[in-house]
Amino acid sequence: MRKVQFKLPNRVEAHGRTPLWLVSLLFFLLALCSSAAALDAPQGVAAFDMPNDGGGGIGLRWRATTADNPTASYRIFAGEQENGEFKQIAEFPATSHYETENPGPWWVWGAKHKDVHFFQVKSNSVIRLTDGKLYFFKLALSDGQTSAESPVVSAVPYANLFNWDKLNNLLIMFAFSATVLLSIRYARTNPNIFLRRIPGLDAVEEAVGRATEMGRPILYLTGIDDMSSLSTIAATVILGEVAKRVALYGTELKVPHRDPIVMAVCQEIVRESYLAAGRPDAYKEDSNFFITSDQFSYTAAVDGIMLREKPAANFFMGAYFAESLLLAEPGAATGAIQIAGTDSDHQLPFFITACDYTLIGEELYAASAYLSREPVLVGTLRGQDLGKGFFLVVMVVGTLLVTLGTVLGMPMFHTFFQLFADFK
Repeated sequence: MRKVQFKLPNRVEAHGRTPLWLVSLLFFLLALCSSAAALDAPQGVAAFDMPNDGGGGIGLRWRATTADNPTASYRIFAGEQENGEFKQIAEFPATSHYETENPGPWWVWGAKHKDVHFFQVKSNSVIRLTDGKLYFFKLALSDGQTSAESPVVSAVPYANLFNWDKLNNLLIMFAFSATVLLSIRYARTNPNIFLRRIPGLDAVEEAVGRATEMGRPILYLTGIDDMSSLSTIAATVILGEVAKRVALYGTELKVPHRDPIVMAVCQEIVRESYLAAGRPDAYKEDSNFFITSDQFSYTAAVDGIMLREKPAANFFMGAYFAESLLLAEPGAATGAIQIAGTDSDHQLPFFITACDYTLIGEELYAASAYLSREPVLVGTLRGQDLGKGFFLVVMVVGTLLVTLGTVLGMPMFHTFFQLFADFK
């Protein structure tokens, strides 16, 4: 505590006596300085297990005081015994760590107050929190010269069975699943459900017919990725629909691969397609063949097939990287009709330039439903579109609410937007 000294005026010292009113004033000023220098201890300190976590977390909450300013700081101490040794685990300015800064949806934390501090204690180099064990905490408010400590509080960390922070994800999953199931049922009762026309898929029939008339093979590539890629899965599904048309027309099909697992899957898909078309005898086992796993060696081999056999139609479906233009340019030089589809956005410009038709992004995933008109695929596609439409509406409404709240200065609009923002 700072020591306050007062010097009596010379006139008073000369008389040897101090007036009573001056003594009273001195005592009043001394008491006022002492009260101003004293700090209030943190009030309303509470410790509790952190909700919705997997254990090993304790939350601390306390009310802000009038001494909270940028020069003051809070220090948090933790110990394993109430009367034992306490170790400092954190220190931060008194104007930080408020409850409103705590992340989490409104249905978990309820109303958050701006005048309430919050701090989450986790295992660190000073203390390691173990589930089911009691720990003790206390806070100290310091202004650099004096400090005041709070009473000791305690809490036990443990793992929670359910994370209520993710309740919105669960509800959205149920709503989306119900939408997809209803869409599939609707597609079964309405086989002519509308799907947006995709020119690249309409050209599949033309490409197969052209290859049949010219007596040249069809070259189909599934990309250079493995079966764990969504684009590769979509490419193999589209291959099945192309193979059905190839089987009906009696055209030769060539599918070179750089991944043996993808080759095995495509062999079964093509076989099933020939069987579904009623032409199992026309199926050739060597229509799917392995070349190499090296990226550019595979590209050079495919380019050689294009230049030697001059296929009438080339399909580039799946994931592609630096080899995209190296594959599309030789195909365009041979005069083949080329249809590409990929979700690799960095390769789309090359396919758009060198190919006749290009499926962009999600059009690749919709191609199987578009070609087959299978109710399950069409219903799933419709359900996905409805889900994307819902989120687009939410983003537009949220943006409008924030804009109106900023322009009109009405926090009510921000409150409504928070309802949307927590669904993430």
